[in-house]
Amino acid sequence: MTQAHQNLSIRAATPADAALIVGFIRELAEYEKLLHEVKITTEDLARDLFGAEPRIFCEIAEWDGRPVGFALWFYTYSTFQGRHGIWLEDLYVQPDQRGRGIGKALLQHLARRCVAENLGRFEWWVLDWNEPSIAFYKSQGGVMQDEWTKVRVEGEALLKLVTA
Repeated sequence: MTQAHQNLSIRAATPADAALIVGFIRELAEYEKLLHEVKITTEDLARDLFGAEPRIFCEIAEWDGRPVGFALWFYTYSTFQGRHGIWLEDLYVQPDQRGRGIGKALLQHLARRCVAENLGRFEWWVLDWNEPSIAFYKSQGGVMQDEWTKVRVEGEALLKLVTA
């Protein structure tokens, strides 16, 4: 699935993009003030995105043939709806490329996939301090789900839960 608009094209990532995507992830994490949490390697990403049974997927946005952003996503499932959905794990456009409609085009690309595959939901997180992104997502029809609280178990707590 490829999408073109003026100087913009969106394409599925290829194995040759693994290092590029990790670089984008690091840039996103730096913007989100979370770079200290990034542990992913190019090998990790290549294994999970391009292995025998990929469980994550990625679209690359290019402007004039140069990669400028990405959307990394995976399928979810809603027991309430009885249908799969898409979870957008990361959406990133390089700062000097923002304002050209690239982020919107990536969202539209994945929304088209949802509609084409009869999926029930398209969801993602946004940091509560990220007002520009919140305003952008709301302008695209996004509804903030403030009544839900994220739960995470990792590291030592995850190991402890296994033996609890």
